[in-house]
Amino acid sequence: MTFMRIDLGLLRRCGSCAHLFLLFLAIFAGSISAEQPWNTVGPAGGDARAFAPVPGQPSHLYLGTLTGWLYESLDEGASWHRLARIDSAQSGSSSSLILDSIVVDSVDPSIVYVAGYRADRPDGGLWISRNAGKTWIEVEGLHGQAIHSLVQAPSDPKILVAGTLAGVFASTDAGATWKQISPADSKEIHEVESLAIDPADPDVIYAGTWHLPWKTTDGGKTWHSIKEGIITDSDVFSILVDPEQPRTVFLSACSGIYKSESAGKLFRKVQGIPSDARRTRVLMQDPENHAVVYAGTTEGLYKTIDAGKSFQPMTGSDVIVNDVFVDPHDSNRVLLATDRGGVLSSHDGGVTFAPSNEGFSERKVQALLVDRDNPQRMFAGVVNDKSYGGVFVSTDGGASWQQIGTGLEGRDVYTLAQTKDGNILAGTSHGVFFLNQPSGPPSNESPVQSGTQPAVHPNGVWEPRNTIANTSMKTTSQTVRGTHVNTEKAVKDPVIQLESRINALDVSGDVWLAGTSYGLLTSIDEGATWQGGTFAFRGEYVSIAVHDGVMAAARADGVVLSTDSGKTWWPMGIPKALTRIHRLVFSPDGTLWLGAAEGVYFSHDQGKSWLWIERLPFRDVGDLYYDAALGEVLVSSQASDQIYAIDPKSLKWTWSQTGYKVALIRAAGTRMVAASLDEGVLVEPQAAAAKSAGTE
Repeated sequence: MTFMRIDLGLLRRCGSCAHLFLLFLAIFAGSISAEQPWNTVGPAGGDARAFAPVPGQPSHLYLGTLTGWLYESLDEGASWHRLARIDSAQSGSSSSLILDSIVVDSVDPSIVYVAGYRADRPDGGLWISRNAGKTWIEVEGLHGQAIHSLVQAPSDPKILVAGTLAGVFASTDAGATWKQISPADSKEIHEVESLAIDPADPDVIYAGTWHLPWKTTDGGKTWHSIKEGIITDSDVFSILVDPEQPRTVFLSACSGIYKSESAGKLFRKVQGIPSDARRTRVLMQDPENHAVVYAGTTEGLYKTIDAGKSFQPMTGSDVIVNDVFVDPHDSNRVLLATDRGGVLSSHDGGVTFAPSNEGFSERKVQALLVDRDNPQRMFAGVVNDKSYGGVFVSTDGGASWQQIGTGLEGRDVYTLAQTKDGNILAGTSHGVFFLNQPSGPPSNESPVQSGTQPAVHPNGVWEPRNTIANTSMKTTSQTVRGTHVNTEKAVKDPVIQLESRINALDVSGDVWLAGTSYGLLTSIDEGATWQGGTFAFRGEYVSIAVHDGVMAAARADGVVLSTDSGKTWWPMGIPKALTRIHRLVFSPDGTLWLGAAEGVYFSHDQGKSWLWIERLPFRDVGDLYYDAALGEVLVSSQASDQIYAIDPKSLKWTWSQTGYKVALIRAAGTRMVAASLDEGVLVEPQAAAAKSAGTE
């Protein structure tokens, strides 16, 4: 195997001057094509974490997320827009801040406090804006603190209290300076998940930890346990002090809801919530009627109208509630921040709910497909969203999306593919599914809108195509005229159903190919049956590529090749430097391109020799895609917000900055579209698309 590294005028193992010319172009061809951030277009929904209303302005709300984004609504939560990415530049971390704590100053609503933490390590902090979110500064005194809770004293807005993994911290000067008020060496008061301050006395503070609650009545000088009546080792998620009767305290925990009428001296467990829903993440009291309390649990929303004597379910058990907002001027208006479903809105006191996610997209899009004949029609496959996810379709370039989830039963979608006659298939966490559509066009799409391709119905049904029916050769021995003779004959193996993860699909030809965790599979009957898997070639295949009967398939550590449409396979030589392969793609001349942790490689001779595009500014390439209309190889990395378009003939490239970390990149007509890591689908601005369509 010959391996060539492109490197600042040095040519290693180069056999021709043409390679030197390509080297020169690769180094000096880069040019900027766009700097304007791309537009996020959905699909709407995803994970919503915490609300914060602006005092005196119930139509003005802030919303925190898992990705460090702070959203804002100016119309009572009917629509949302991204306001700021908290800590996007300062940290350099691969993980985003989880924004579970937002406080709007009760006196000056232009002052907003946002606290966060990271899921992968003990880190976080507090950020303050003094101009309603236009600009932000980090508070030095809490730098690096994983803050899980933040509250402002009702009787003194200059007093703020933060709960962190290290303990309880307080500020008496509106967040300018902080000091720890829980014992620094305490073996109990740490991992503080929830806080509450007495409405009249700011020295009275309740702190809920991952292992029972605590209380101080002297501003933190002394603390005492308030665990009487609470099940041992309960994680305390939320504490609520009645503003009119501060001796009444509600507490929610992993073991259920508790109520105290003695300022925490004794709690009793509230009945009415089933044990499978007792993990109560939040309690919210109706500002108008304090006997009404909402309990947001991991198994739905519950409500009491008699101060906790009984609770009734208000939603289905599939709703995971992270926060509740009740309009102080209209208690019938209730908003829920949920996992997967985003924001849910009720105008009848929680009796009915509907999605309220216009402008809010926190989806993890793992698969992105642009219709080959109609670039306005796109499909997005999402993961982690169960019944709220599956596949979404847009027929207007991403301006609006509709869910097509029937039949997937909450499966994650990892790849999407289109057959030569326009049908759509999805590779999921458990098998391959074919989109079966009713006859006639959908109501929002004319019969001719999609050209010659079938119209897509939102009420289409996904049908499984998961039968594996291998045929193997069995050797038998028999005696013929006194002589033992071994003969082979084809026998059918037992039929099994594919339940493995499908990482890649190619269904563009007569022979379909699937890269799965079960191995490589092929089908010659449009998915009615599959052959291969561990029977033929073992390993988890993460990417596949097909060109004129030649098939290539990649595991993380190797590539195999077939020149007979998948009947036989053999290992392909790859550069020794490779540590992890992510993607394969062919360009029209048969060149195989490879995206890996070390960057982009290509081979003109089926792996006998490789070239490396060293001057590409990033290395950890997560996705490659050849776009026939542009005639370019599109490159992206999950570690970068930049994408690159490489001319496979000249190796010249242009680049664009999306403003978001990118998982996948595709072309839709004259514009490029991308799947961000956590914020849904991105669309290139029109002006940028026109510029990138030219040369440098």
